[in-house]
Order: sequence, then structure tokens, then C-alpha cells
Amino acid sequence: MKNIKDYNLDKLKEEFINLGEKPFRAEQVFKWIFDANVTSFDDMTNISLELREKLKQNYSFSNFKIIKKQVASDGTKKYLFDVLDGNAIETVLMKYHHGYSICVSSQIGCKMGCKFCASTGINFVRSLTSGEIVEQLLAVQRDENIKISNVVFMGIGEPLDNYDNVVNAIRIINNPKGINIGARHISVSTSGLVPKIYDLAKENIQCTLSISLHATTDEKRSSMMPINNAYNIEELIKACKEYIKMTNRRISFEYALAKDNNDNIEDAKQLVKLLKGMICHVNLIPINKIENGSYVKSSNENIIKFRDYLNEHGIVATIRRELGSDIDAACGQLRRKNLK
Repeated sequence: MKNIKDYNLDKLKEEFINLGEKPFRAEQVFKWIFDANVTSFDDMTNISLELREKLKQNYSFSNFKIIKKQVASDGTKKYLFDVLDGNAIETVLMKYHHGYSICVSSQIGCKMGCKFCASTGINFVRSLTSGEIVEQLLAVQRDENIKISNVVFMGIGEPLDNYDNVVNAIRIINNPKGINIGARHISVSTSGLVPKIYDLAKENIQCTLSISLHATTDEKRSSMMPINNAYNIEELIKACKEYIKMTNRRISFEYALAKDNNDNIEDAKQLVKLLKGMICHVNLIPINKIENGSYVKSSNENIIKFRDYLNEHGIVATIRRELGSDIDAACGQLRRKNLK
């Protein structure tokens, strides 16, 4: 049975026309699902009983079940959701002064094999549908009775490897008649699927693109991120420049600092050279130690020196606030523990 949450508003209207219903009914249902966040067709009180029955016969509602929930001392909450087919995914809720942010997964498992990521070693099962991506947000809002204001596609999976479903999920989340989160409050992270970066630039979605860079030479980056063997740093930076040119949007570069690997001043100098002249921001990440991982967090002194060097040389850089360090902070760790 089709998941009703997989449809953006335009596609839902097409579905309703095929059912012999007026398009405005689709708009009513869309609002119930994504604005009111109801959990069944029976909750839709301005929809006729006849239409509700028709919807039940053709669509599922697919409400996720919470397998486990961890709460950190800083208020960060990590969810392990049952996606209703025997698989599980992770979602993280973070509280900032500006409101609530959610980090959603886009796939069950990941193909990218990044050496510092806890998702590595978990077999890739499948990509999530648009509705399954959006349901993470809806399920957390229901559980916490809150309104989320920022969405980050940076959980388990490579978002641009699930391109169509991720773009459709963004359109659902962004729609003012539903969840209504502005595109500039939505961030999509990629390990560097260059062709999809060009595709995303053409979508005319004003979301923020985050690039997992993590190294300044092909040799070092390939050892950390196998994707670099397919699309090297030169190709990646070229695509980023084109993205900025086409969208006029600043790119965020993620750089996880690992001790004695990519955290010295020579690396900082090379990073300045690489990014000079681009509208960008560097997000420095104190790397999370993962089970059986070979990388450890850089010293606080080195992290601060690295940031200061970038800022002094015209590259805006900040250090990401460490959240959830006492609840398996790295993406994939909760799922790994529960799959053992």
C-alpha cells in the first residue's frame, strides 16, 4: 500500500484527481498530515467518512515506532525508529537558542564507507522514501510536542545518493501549507557526489549545501573517504563554485579534525588556498571516536589554532558545538549497538 506521506502537494492533487476527488481535498489532507500532524485518516474531521474510507483502502499512514530514545545531559535527544519493515534508523533532536534542529537519516545504512563514520560497517539496505524521511521530523514533533525550525540531512546515509526522495522530502518540508520550514533552514550534506551537486544547483531550492571535505589533498582524503577516488578534490571544488554561481548561496564545508592526521597548520594553509575567493563557511568538527575507528579527536589547542588561522586568512570558520557526547554522538552508533 502506498505511503500517503510520500507525496508533495502537487503529486497528492494528481492522486486525488485519479481517485475522482477535487484537488482542494488533497490540500485539506496535506494540511492534516503535515501541519496538524495527525496519525490517522479518522482524525481528519472536515473530510467525509466516504473519502476517509477511500483513503484507508489506498494509502497507509506509516507512523514510526520508537525503539529507543536517549537523552543527553545537554538536552540532545537521539531516537532509534522502527521504519515498519524490520529495519531501524537514527534521528537526532538538538536544541539551540534559535529553536529546535533535527538531523535526519536518508538511507538505511550507507555505501560511502567513510573511515571516521559510525555508519561504516553497517550494511546498506535501501534508501528511505520521501515519506520516511519526513516522518522522522513528524514523529519527533509528536513525541516532544514541539515545532522544529531547522532540518539537517546529515544522519545515516548519503543524501545525494537518494537524490529524488531527498529533493521531494525538501519540497514537502518547505511547503507553506504543511510543515512550512524555510529552505534556508534546511541543510543537505554530501560526501561529494559531484554530478548530483550540479543537479541540486538546477533545482532552484534555496537550501544550504554542506560538503564533507575533511582533507586538503587527494591522498589524505581518499584514505578517509573512498568517494574521493571517484570525484577528486579538484572536481569537487569546481562543482562547489558552480553551485555558488548558480544559486548565490554560501556553501558550508565540514572538516572533522583528527589528531596527527589533518589538524596541523600546513593543512590549514592548504585549506585557505583551496577555498580562497569562495562564498563559504568552514565548520570545524571535533571528531567523534567510534568503535574500532582509527581516528581520534584533535586536541582543543590544535582545533582553536586551526580555526584562528582560517579566520585570520579570510576564511570564516567556527567550531561546531559538541552535542550528545554522552549518548553515542556519532551517527550510526545507537543503531550499531542495537543490531549486535
